[in-house]
Amino acid sequence: MKQYLELLDRVMRDGVDRPNRTGIDTRALFGQTLRFDLRGGFPAVTTKKLSFKSVVAELLWFLSGSCNVKDLQAMGCHIWDANAEAPYWKPQAAFDGDVGRIYGVEWVDWVGWRGVSINQIKNLINGLQNDPFDRRHIVTAWNPDDVINKRMCLPPCHIMFQCHVEPQQQQRSLQHVIHLEMYQRSCDLFLGVPFNVASYALLTHMLAGVCGYSPGELIIHLADCHIYHNHFDQVSEQLSRTPYDLPTLELREGVNHIDKFLVGDFSLSNYNFHPAISAPMAV
Repeated sequence: MKQYLELLDRVMRDGVDRPNRTGIDTRALFGQTLRFDLRGGFPAVTTKKLSFKSVVAELLWFLSGSCNVKDLQAMGCHIWDANAEAPYWKPQAAFDGDVGRIYGVEWVDWVGWRGVSINQIKNLINGLQNDPFDRRHIVTAWNPDDVINKRMCLPPCHIMFQCHVEPQQQQRSLQHVIHLEMYQRSCDLFLGVPFNVASYALLTHMLAGVCGYSPGELIIHLADCHIYHNHFDQVSEQLSRTPYDLPTLELREGVNHIDKFLVGDFSLSNYNFHPAISAPMAV
C-alpha cells in the first residue's frame, strides 16, 4: 500500500482547498490511479487497522441487492447507519432502514426499458464464464434517473467497474486471469479509499473463484481525491508509520455461485497492522 501513502502525501502537499456540500472543506487533486497486483498479496492498509469484517459484510450486502440497512446491521456492520438516518434522506425513506437504490440495488435490480429488471452481476458472471474475452464485462451503479431524482440516501462514489480476462500459461496448463478496473468519482482518501480498495480486491477474488480463474490486477481510477480538513492530523499520524508486508486472503474454495459466499468464508492471514485511527465521517 506504499502507493496509497504516497497519494495521501501528494494531496497534502499539492492539493487545492475547496468547499463542498458537507460544509467541511477538503484538500483535493483530480485524476489519480492506483494499481495492485493481487498475486503479490491482499491490499489491506497496514498503517492503521482495516475493519475487514465490515468490508466483507458490506460487499455481501451489495451483492444481495438489499436496500435495507438492517440486513447489513444483522451482519454486525453499522457503517451505513449515518446515511440511513441522514436528515435529507429520512423523510423519503419508504420504511425504517430503507437506504434507497444504492449500489447493490443497481447491481442486481437495475430497472431497464419498460420496467424490466436487469441483474448486472448475474450477466457479468455469465459473460465471464461463456465469453471471457468480450469487452463488455461492465457493471455500473450510476443510474442518472435515480441519482437526479434522489432515490438513494447517497449517490454512488465508486460508480462502475469492468473486468478483463486474459489467458496465461501456467506450467503445462492454460489458466485464465481476471483483472478488474474501477472508476470512483468521489474519493475520501483517509476513510473511504482503503475500504474501497479492499472491497474491490475481495470482489476480484470472489469473481475469480466463481469462474475458475486466478485473480490478477486491480486498477482503481480516482477522480476527486480529497482529504477533509478535519482528517489532517490523522493523515499526518498515518504517514509517520512504517507499513508492514501485505497479508494473504484466505477464502472458502469450491463456491460456484456468487450468492453462496458467507461472512465466515473470508479471512486475512499474516495481517499485521498499526493501531486504528478514528476520524469523523462527513455525511
